[in-house]
Amino acid sequence: MPTNQTAGQVFDACFLEVRAKLLEIAACLDRIDRAESSNGIGDDPRMRQIRTSIDILKSPRPSRTEQIQLAFSDEYEPDWDE
Repeated sequence: MPTNQTAGQVFDACFLEVRAKLLEIAACLDRIDRAESSNGIGDDPRMRQIRTSIDILKSPRPSRTEQIQLAFSDEYEPDWDE
């Protein structure tokens, strides 16, 4: 969507929200790491999705939102409704 704001203005407006969300994610991952039996969670497909999403966020590629959505999506199955 086109915007009349500069990148700096958008960044200023979003910074605190992004910071808060990153801290929330870090806190959740820390709680998982501190929990008992957390060593088996590395094979959990959901944790792989989270790691993939973090890798996507670290890259300067376009359409990060779409790529993360796809990382959490199931493959399309044509006969899903049967």
